[in-house]
Amino acid sequence: MLTEARRVLAEVFGYATFRSGQQDIIQATTIGRDVLGVLPTGGGKSLCFQIPALLRPGVTLVVSPLIALMKDQTQRLRERGVPAAAMHGGMATGDMNDAMNEAASGRLRLLYVAPERLESTAFRRQLQSLKIGLLAVDEAHCISEWGHDYRPSYLAIPQIFDSIPRVPIIALTATATPDVRADVIRALHMKDAVEVV
Repeated sequence: MLTEARRVLAEVFGYATFRSGQQDIIQATTIGRDVLGVLPTGGGKSLCFQIPALLRPGVTLVVSPLIALMKDQTQRLRERGVPAAAMHGGMATGDMNDAMNEAASGRLRLLYVAPERLESTAFRRQLQSLKIGLLAVDEAHCISEWGHDYRPSYLAIPQIFDSIPRVPIIALTATATPDVRADVIRALHMKDAVEVV
């Protein structure tokens, strides 16, 4: 798997080598472990779930709190030939339905959603039509009351597994004290999580 990860890193993303921490996170995620990764801003956190998304079966559901970040990442992925889409409140209903239909058909590799969307019973029902292979939680410190950007809607994330099979979780952040890291693992119900800091 690591050989394949390096190939994707070079061929899809144009990088020759992994940055510090990326290889350990990607390797653990790709084999199906729950992973909490803490990398500095600009340390390549997004690659830590984007590469496994291309190596694991199914669509990777990415929970991200920032619409601008979702737009930027999906645009960059599509420019690299990676089928990705986002669903957020700034979109027309038809565009969101198109994204969900693409994901359900198996054409998407990554589907980005805002954490608030996971609070919707209707959306969680829609997830049943997807073959989800990985759950990525970006800005994971937002789930912790100890974190500086606490977002209560992040607490709804584990509820998606009430309606779909449990899949591996990768949670990423740039800043997390030991208390916040422990809180993230507990709040996401992560199992035997690999921590890479």
